[in-house]
Amino acid sequence: MGKIVAVCTSENTGERKKNIGRGILVADHGLEGDAHAGPWHRQVSLLALESIRKMQEKGLDVGPGDFAENITTEGIELITLPVGTKLRLGTEAIGEVTQIGKVCHSRCAIYYQAGDCVMPREGIFLRVLKGGPVKVGDNIEILETPQKEVTAG
Repeated sequence: MGKIVAVCTSENTGERKKNIGRGILVADHGLEGDAHAGPWHRQVSLLALESIRKMQEKGLDVGPGDFAENITTEGIELITLPVGTKLRLGTEAIGEVTQIGKVCHSRCAIYYQAGDCVMPREGIFLRVLKGGPVKVGDNIEILETPQKEVTAG
C-alpha cells in the first residue's frame, strides 16, 4: 500500500503543477480543475516521490508537481503495475492504469535543466472509474491486477 504525498493541478497543459493538498477525482474525467482532465485514457497522472528523489540526487531543485503529475505517491512501485491494474485512491475513488510512461515529443524544462526527466519512464496514467475525494495522507491500494494469459505449451 502506498500514500498520497501531493495532489497537484495546473490551469494549462505543459506546465508544472501546484500541490493543492486535496481534490476530487471525477469519473470518466480526471482531477477536477486540472488542464489534463477530460474524456480520454490519460485522465490522471501519478509519479512516485522515489522517482523525484532520483532527480534531486542529480542536483535539481524539484518536488511534487514539478513533473506535471497530478498525484505524487510514496511507498508503491508504480512502474511495476501492469496496464489494467485497479487502484483505490483515498476512501472512494477507483482508477485503472491505462499507460505506463509516455513519449515526450518536445523536451520539457526539467530535461533541459538535468539532461533527463523521469516522467516519461516512471510516470503512470489512470482513467477514473469511480470518483471521490483525495488528499495528502490518503492511502493508495492495489485492488486488482490483470491476470496473465496462460498458454499451453
